[in-house]
Amino acid sequence: MTRKARAATAPSAPPSPAPTPAPAGPLLSRLEVRNLATIRDLSLELRGGFSAFTGETGAGKSIIVDALGLLLGSRANTDLIRTGEDGLLVTGFWGEGEGEYSASRRVTNQGRGTARLDGEVVSVRELQEWASTRLTIHWQHSAVSLLTPANQRALLDRQVGGEVAVYTAAYRAWGEAKARLENLRAGERERARQLDLLTFQVREIEGMAPQPGEEEPLGAELTRLSNLETIAQGAAGALDLLSDGETNAAGLIAEAVKALNAGARYDETSAQLQRDLREALDAVQAVVGELRDVAEDSAPDPEELGRVEGRLTALGRLRAKYGPTLEDVLAFHTSAEAELAELDRDERDAGTLEAEVGRLEREAVRAGEALDEARRRLAGPLASQLVAVIRELGMPHARLEFRLTPLPHPGPSGLSDVALHFTANPGEDLGPLADVASGGELSRVMLAISTVLGAETPAVVFDEVDAGIGGAAALAVAGQLGRLAGERQVLVVTHLAQIAARADHHYKVEKQVEDGRTVSRVRLLDERERLEEIARMLSGNTSEAALSHARELLGARRGREAAT
Repeated sequence: MTRKARAATAPSAPPSPAPTPAPAGPLLSRLEVRNLATIRDLSLELRGGFSAFTGETGAGKSIIVDALGLLLGSRANTDLIRTGEDGLLVTGFWGEGEGEYSASRRVTNQGRGTARLDGEVVSVRELQEWASTRLTIHWQHSAVSLLTPANQRALLDRQVGGEVAVYTAAYRAWGEAKARLENLRAGERERARQLDLLTFQVREIEGMAPQPGEEEPLGAELTRLSNLETIAQGAAGALDLLSDGETNAAGLIAEAVKALNAGARYDETSAQLQRDLREALDAVQAVVGELRDVAEDSAPDPEELGRVEGRLTALGRLRAKYGPTLEDVLAFHTSAEAELAELDRDERDAGTLEAEVGRLEREAVRAGEALDEARRRLAGPLASQLVAVIRELGMPHARLEFRLTPLPHPGPSGLSDVALHFTANPGEDLGPLADVASGGELSRVMLAISTVLGAETPAVVFDEVDAGIGGAAALAVAGQLGRLAGERQVLVVTHLAQIAARADHHYKVEKQVEDGRTVSRVRLLDERERLEEIARMLSGNTSEAALSHARELLGARRGREAAT
């Protein structure tokens, strides 16, 4: 199947994005930090809506982001530990009262660490998975997440819907069948060897038809046959004593019977004893007959001896190979028969499975084509929505496309790669976002994505989203952050007064020297302090002109609030 690469460009009148509901879950209510960089001990109460963090250059504004990053599993660099301390501790609290949950991360000078959820020790990975459903950080160095093909594809697939699940299921079914067929083919030589071996073993056992317990009587018979001469000699000696000798037991008993003839006529006891002697004589004569047979059988039949010896030897070989008992031999026979049946099934299945693999591949391709079509249909409108926001954020000439590039074979995520192509400059060709976007541009693309598609967590943090912008672009960024804060808890580290003035809550990060050590503190500003901080951000001082400008910015925010 050959297909040309297609680019989904923005139409002139994009449809409005569907409203994204706020994710369920409690907000980040408190952050406690100990011995992190210049922070000695901080307990920061946080609120919903839009919170701005400002401060002079070098005050440590981004330490708050670093602290939250540790809860999201970022690398625990020992350089973050405050000089002279044994370790650092960051704890975040979500919700309030009985519905409060906590997550913490401790890092020691030795590089060891402990993660906890509600006080219970967990792995850093478990902490990361838990926190990542409640908190997202957009910082410049984390923008690398937006640069991965998987995340760019996921942006589009959030709009696509059921076609993704249909393709995933079809691809998985095809892959499982293909893997089984490959295993069958790869094992053909081994399977043939195993078939030959099992067939021989089953036939060997069936040829002997062993019976449990048959060895004991066979052993006794072999012993008898091997000692026939001794047995015959014993029988001959007994014959001599009982009947063949000059004086023998049979003759003596016969004489005793005769001796009782006279007395038996007159005495019933003598008559009974005479009858008993006659019975004894009959028994002796019967034994004599059997002894004569034994005495005459002084040499074993070679064929019979060979048969018994051969049977015992063959049974011993079976036990040595499949035993140790004949019961074990028979159990092995049953198991080997079952394995043979399974191998025979695999032989038959290989033919039918090949046809099944072909059918499942065709189904996966059809599902992939439907997925490609859905992606192309939705890529243009989504790109238009994003571009409209990006242009408001200080990049008036920005262009953006989702490009679908066919893969040589169906892959886990479809028949095509999906990649964002971007340019912020007029007259420039679009290029892969990873190659052409600066850190500040990436942050604003992230902001556009969050406002158009909605952030996926209840709390969203932006660091340096205002890099390289000012004026109208700064107001636009502030507006976008304000709209996002209508659905999420938004925390922004900023150096722009326009953004700070738009916030619902304004925190200031300050450095002080205490006992000869630098300490960073964070506090929530009241209205007067906020006015002065925004004036400082505008002009570096709190002159009347700066304060007047700050009042304008704050007044514009209040006007927007009143209008809504």
